[in-house]
Amino acid sequence: MCGIIGYVGKQDAMPVLVGGLRRMEYRGYDSAGIALVSGGHTAVVKRKGKITNLADALTAKKPTGMTGIGHTRWATHGVPNEVNAHPHQAGHITIVHNGIIENYADLKERLIKDHGRKFESETDTEVLAHLISVKREKDESLEAAVLSALLEVEGTFAVLVLDERDPDKIVAARRGSPLLVGIADDAIFLASDATAVIGHTDRVVYMEDDEIAICTPGKYEIIDFKAQHKRHEEQQIKLELKAIEKAGYDHFLLKEIMEQPKTIADILRGRLDLDAGTSHLGGLNTDPKFYQQMTRFLTIGCGTAYYAGLLGQYLLERMTGLPVDVEFASEFRYREPVVNGHTLGMIVTQSGETADTLASLRELKRRGTRTLGLVNVVGSSVAREVDGGVYLHAGPEISVASTKAFTAQVIAQILVGLQIGRSRKLSATDGKAIVRALEALPAQVQSILDQHERIKAISAKFADAKNVMYLGRDALYPVALEGALKLKEISYIHTEAYPAGEMKHGPVALIDEELPIVYFHPKNDLYDKTRSNLEEVRARGGRLIIVGTEGDESLKEFSDDVIYIPDAHAYTQPILANIPMQLFAYYVAVSRGTDVDQPRNLAKSVTVE
Repeated sequence: MCGIIGYVGKQDAMPVLVGGLRRMEYRGYDSAGIALVSGGHTAVVKRKGKITNLADALTAKKPTGMTGIGHTRWATHGVPNEVNAHPHQAGHITIVHNGIIENYADLKERLIKDHGRKFESETDTEVLAHLISVKREKDESLEAAVLSALLEVEGTFAVLVLDERDPDKIVAARRGSPLLVGIADDAIFLASDATAVIGHTDRVVYMEDDEIAICTPGKYEIIDFKAQHKRHEEQQIKLELKAIEKAGYDHFLLKEIMEQPKTIADILRGRLDLDAGTSHLGGLNTDPKFYQQMTRFLTIGCGTAYYAGLLGQYLLERMTGLPVDVEFASEFRYREPVVNGHTLGMIVTQSGETADTLASLRELKRRGTRTLGLVNVVGSSVAREVDGGVYLHAGPEISVASTKAFTAQVIAQILVGLQIGRSRKLSATDGKAIVRALEALPAQVQSILDQHERIKAISAKFADAKNVMYLGRDALYPVALEGALKLKEISYIHTEAYPAGEMKHGPVALIDEELPIVYFHPKNDLYDKTRSNLEEVRARGGRLIIVGTEGDESLKEFSDDVIYIPDAHAYTQPILANIPMQLFAYYVAVSRGTDVDQPRNLAKSVTVE
C-alpha cells in the first residue's frame, strides 16, 4: 500500500517521479502528489484519485526541479482528498510518509501548545512534518533534525524529507515500512518498491529498520538511530521493464493468470529429483537432523497467502506425518503462541512486507522458533529476516488480486513437503509420483487456460449475481475459500465458502433458484460422498457452476455450466481446480465494469495494521 519515490540528481525530477508512481499504482491508493525543489522554493502538486489527475495538473502547472519526492496515498488518518494527500509541508520542510505515527495526537497537542503550530490536514504525517520543522529551527542539519524527530515517534514509517534551503539533499528513514536506495553515477533514487526504479538503475541498497539515508546527487550515506555509519552491500535488480508491462493484455490480472504455466516451470526448475522422488531446496539453510526433531509446522499468512497455507496444511500433513497449524498473521501477532525450537514457522507472503506477517515472523524468532519464508519479492523484509526460504520465482505480480503467486505458494509448500517428507515417512514411490505430477502441471494448467472463451461465456451468465456460494471438500475447501475471495475482491459480489460436508449444518438454508453455487466435484477419493451434496443442491434449485474432471459426462445432468480440468494427482488437483476460478472471477468483474487491477479500498501490500 502507498508508494514512495524520490530523486536527487542532475535532470528534471518530474518525469522520474510520475513514472515511478505509475509503476507503483498496483499497490493501491486514493490520491497522489509530488514536490519539486527549485530556486529555493518547493512546488507541491497533489490530486485526489488516479495518477492521471495528477499528471494533468502537472501539465498545466509545469513545475521543475532536480530534487523531488512523490507519493501515492491509501487513506488511514483522514478521508481521501487533496488536503490530506501527500506531500505535506511545514515551513521549509516537505515530506512524504508511509506508515502510522501512533502517538501523533500527543505530538500534535504539544506542537500546538508549545510552538503555536497550525495544521491543515487530518493526517498523522503533517504532525511529523511540523516536528521535523521545529527541530530544524535549532540550526541542526536536516539529517540531525529528522533523527531527533523520529526518536520521539512511536509507530512505523518510511519517510522522505526535503528542505528547500538545502535543495540538493533528500533524507530518508525507515522503520517497519519498505524503502530502498537506487544508485546511479550522478543521481540517487529512493522508492518503496523496486519497480519504481527499473529503467533508471539496477543497483540498489535495501534499508533496514531504524536507519537514515542522506542522499545527494550520485552519493548516499546510511546511519542508524545512534548516528553510527552503516554499510550495506549493493544488490542488483534482475527485473526487466517488460516484466511490469501488460504485454498486450487488457489487464495485468489476465496477464498474470495466463503466465502461470511459465511461473510453475520457473519455480520447479532445478528443484525436482525424479530418481530420488524428492526436491532440492538449497535456501532452507536447515540441518537435515532438524527434520527428524520437528514436531509441527506453523504456517502464517494473510488473505490469499493464508488460504495457500490452508491448502498446504492438507498436503504437508499427508507428506510428512507432522501436524500443521495455519494462522492469520493479524491474529497470531497478538496471541500467546505455544511454539518451541522443534516448530518450523513457515511465513507465506508475496510481497515480503505485509506488516502483520512481519510482526508474526519477529515474534516467532523472539521465541526461538526456526523460520522459513515462502517469498516472491527478492530483497524484501521477510526474505532478509527468515532463517531460510524458498523464492517463488513468480515474477512481478502487479494486479492487487493475487493469482500466480497463490499457485507458486502452494507449489513451494509441496516442494518443502517433498524434502522433509522423504526424510521422514514419504516413500520413494510416492515421492516419484508427486514429482511426475508436478512436472505435468504446466501443460495441464495451459489446457485449462485454453478454455478461457468457454469460461468467459459461463461467467457472463452470473455477472448480475448479488451473492455466490463456493463449496469444496477436503483440499478443495481452501480452493473454495480462495475462489470466493477472488470474486469478492474484484467484482464486489458478496461471496461465502464452506466445506461441502458442512452445507447441511446451516448454509443449505440459503440455497434457492437465485443463488449461484460454485461446486468442486472432480474425481477423487471423496467423489461419491461429495456427490450426495451435489444432489442436495440440485434438489433445492441452486444455480450450479461445477468444476469436474475431464470425461465426467454425468455432471451435465446437474448443470449446463461445467468446467473441466485434467485428471491429476491428488496433490496437484487443487491447483488445477483453482485456475478456472481465477478466470471466472476475472470475466465476471470485467462484465460488471469494475477496476480489475486496482479494486476499491484494497492495497497490494498492507504495510500498516
